Amino acid sequence: MTYHPKSDFMRVMMERGFLADCTDYQGLDEALVKGVVPAYIGFDATASSLHVGSLIQIMMLRWLQKTGHKPLVLMGGGTTKVGDPSFRAEERPLLTPAQIDDNIAGIKKVFSAYVTFGDRATDALMLNNAEWLDSLNYLDFLRDIGRHFSVNRMLSFESVKSRLDREQSLSFLEFNYMILQAYDFLELHRRYGCLLQMGGSDQWGNIVNGIDLTRRVLDREIYGLTSPLLTTSDGKKMGKSASGAVWLNAEMLSPYEFWQFWRNTTDADVGRFLKLYTELPVEECDRLGALEGAGINDAKIVLANEVTKLAHGGEAAAAAEATAFEVFRKGGVGEELPTLHLSAAEAADGVSLAQLFVRSGLAKSGKDAKRLIAEGGARVNDEPALDAGQMFGAGDLADPVKLTAGKKRHALVVLG
Repeated sequence: MTYHPKSDFMRVMMERGFLADCTDYQGLDEALVKGVVPAYIGFDATASSLHVGSLIQIMMLRWLQKTGHKPLVLMGGGTTKVGDPSFRAEERPLLTPAQIDDNIAGIKKVFSAYVTFGDRATDALMLNNAEWLDSLNYLDFLRDIGRHFSVNRMLSFESVKSRLDREQSLSFLEFNYMILQAYDFLELHRRYGCLLQMGGSDQWGNIVNGIDLTRRVLDREIYGLTSPLLTTSDGKKMGKSASGAVWLNAEMLSPYEFWQFWRNTTDADVGRFLKLYTELPVEECDRLGALEGAGINDAKIVLANEVTKLAHGGEAAAAAEATAFEVFRKGGVGEELPTLHLSAAEAADGVSLAQLFVRSGLAKSGKDAKRLIAEGGARVNDEPALDAGQMFGAGDLADPVKLTAGKKRHALVVLG
């Protein structure tokens, strides 16, 4: 449908490519024009950092605040104990309460780079649904909330249907997830006046459930908005790289590696990613995305710098670009490269080249490292690596050793 928004937030969502669907475009747009709208996105605490796959949602919360509204970051301290079955082939591993709390502490660090927390009208709040889910009385919950849900309807949702159609087990524990998420929306509306839930388009069924439940229990009108499930132009899921998940916490992925992920964006994705993951004006994103040849490589550097600035700060972005220049243009050794520190004791015993590739993160296993070396994809100090069993001792490590896997992945090995 063609809808011309009046509110800044809806205009940004539509112009920059964030919007997949909305339960009521006009109703939400009018609410956004009237005053401050509290809106939430839920994040389950399954790891101690979020990765790039969640960045589109984080940017939506950032734009929400920048356009004068209130982001509610909901950590799923309660729902993580259940696990969202949406479009998954199997049940998630269950985490202990202590693991979940540790993960939430790690994820908090990510958000402080993107939104401002505090007590003012448009300041963000970080909430935890364990606050209301942990103390639920099962019988009361079934009677007061469960009666509003039709199992027939729940079975018709695509996320559940796809699992059952493949004859894969769906536990009763997981089946409850959509009821708990719907209850979150109801509670957030009661407690914080939350009017909007946002999420990826795979969350549409869960969001609609929350809207229906709130309408039935409180007779209130609330809204849902989803973003497209993002894949790269070559069909890969956003958030993964050749070496694994692209984490947003610097402790789990260095700013240099993060920068490099964006620098390696496929040409066809540059314009779209600039709109979604940076705050450059839309016209500039379109201009940069349309460049060709050497120009598109410069646009990728702009993309990498802008995204890294938001996640890790301007200094980290500048240092990553300087390291990339050192490594790629001049063939040198950049200071920001991922670094493996070997102790004097390890150096005295010696470490094989294959193990150096594994321990530096450039290979997943010894077998992977040996294959990389045998196929000519590995270099040591910019020279072809020929022997996976070559041992490196203290004398070999007097100066930093630069390892390269393929054309674009590098690491340093240093003593101490």
